[in-house]
Amino acid sequence: MKKGLLLYTLLIVQYCALAQNSQKQYGLGIHVGTLEYNGDLGNAFYKFNDPHLLGGLTLSKYMSPSWNIEGMIAAGKLGYTPNRKPNQFRGNLIDFNVYAKFKFNNGKLLKEDAVLAPYLFIGIGDAYYKSRYLSYKQLVPKGYGMDFNFPFGAGVQVRLGENAALRVQSTFHYSVTDTYDGTKESKTNYNDGYLYNTVGLVFNLGKKDTDKDGIADKKDKCVATPLKVLVDVSGCPLDKDSDGIADYLDKCPEVKGVASADGCADADKDSVRDDQDACINAYGPVKFRGCPDNDGDGVPDVYDKCPKLPGTVELNGCADADGDGVMDDVDACPTEKGTTLNNGCADTDADGVLDKNDKCPNEAGIATNAGCPEIKEETKKIFEQALRGIQFETGKDIIKKQSFSILDNVVRVMVENKAYKLNIDGHTDNQGDDAKNMLLSQNRANAVKNYLIGKGVEASRLEATGYGETQPLESNDTKEGRTKNRRVAFTVKF
Repeated sequence: MKKGLLLYTLLIVQYCALAQNSQKQYGLGIHVGTLEYNGDLGNAFYKFNDPHLLGGLTLSKYMSPSWNIEGMIAAGKLGYTPNRKPNQFRGNLIDFNVYAKFKFNNGKLLKEDAVLAPYLFIGIGDAYYKSRYLSYKQLVPKGYGMDFNFPFGAGVQVRLGENAALRVQSTFHYSVTDTYDGTKESKTNYNDGYLYNTVGLVFNLGKKDTDKDGIADKKDKCVATPLKVLVDVSGCPLDKDSDGIADYLDKCPEVKGVASADGCADADKDSVRDDQDACINAYGPVKFRGCPDNDGDGVPDVYDKCPKLPGTVELNGCADADGDGVMDDVDACPTEKGTTLNNGCADTDADGVLDKNDKCPNEAGIATNAGCPEIKEETKKIFEQALRGIQFETGKDIIKKQSFSILDNVVRVMVENKAYKLNIDGHTDNQGDDAKNMLLSQNRANAVKNYLIGKGVEASRLEATGYGETQPLESNDTKEGRTKNRRVAFTVKF
């Protein structure tokens, strides 16, 4: 009947209990059970044929997920009276114990809130006992005193309610004395000892502290503070500079700042903290360390040599329209790709004459000839000989045969110098009709051009022009002068 009443009492406790933990750090327990003897007179451990009742209280303190510290005070009947045989004893015992308890529900072996929570423990204790030896139904004082002992054992705790758990525990006490049973007539080789087998209820005490910051939820204004973050008396994270940003999130906890700069000062409000802002008083993006780029060329104004005009990074923010690496404001040829050596101008044939001034940009020449190749002295002599030696039939545009060798020399020059272009100019004296003289000079120039073409000179390189009597070399008043004025002149172009 008594056992049924006890079981019923335990089962009516609320279910879904929480284990003793960092929020519920203290546990108060009430326990009942049996006190069993082992010593000189015999061994009653776990036989339950000679029960002696025990009651006790425990107080435990949560230390970590793996360890608790617990104290216990117990009192009960101590004795050995199996079947009323001779050589028996009875007595009383008051016991004080302190022990360290290792919990298997530490989050590694089992979950901390596991329903079943087994544990082991070991500690130290002190007991006061007084016993009498029973001989032929006579009680004779035999044993009493204080005993230092070492308790150890195991148990399991079953959570029942939000603040309660059922505990079953077995505790062996190793004694340093051999007088519990009132005799030293030893039948064993060890001192007297005793064993608790108890069942009890443990009530978890403490205030709920969800974020484990030491401030109960009822008084905590910031119940979701991360672990190990320092808090004030209201349970909120510390904010030394009072800028509204908690110290653990504030990268400048000693300086009042803004959230956009992680709690640091930001004078220009560009989200770049002042201690990292290269332009503290100018609004600029993070990628430019807080400096502006007003022309949008990717070069911050502080480094931009042309801050008002888009440019390139390579030219420190200045423009280079032709992409030759020379800034437009110092480029002598801003629309023509050139070289730094030539101030941005090109010299394709590398003859020292810039292409803009070079009449022969694809063929190396000399400055005195506008960048075109120098005309050899031999060539000059050939053209001078042609000037004096080309003869025609009188009044006609038919070239005399003795002039062919001179013209063949001109052909050779043109074949050897592909860059040459030739102006063929026809001239007459002032004898006869002016219009006829103009036509004759043109026809004679054409005759020479056709001869050269027939010898392989490209027509595109030849230009024939008649000037009649308009460009005399000498006076037409003398025969010698009129002879020199009747001529075909060659001028090289490039």
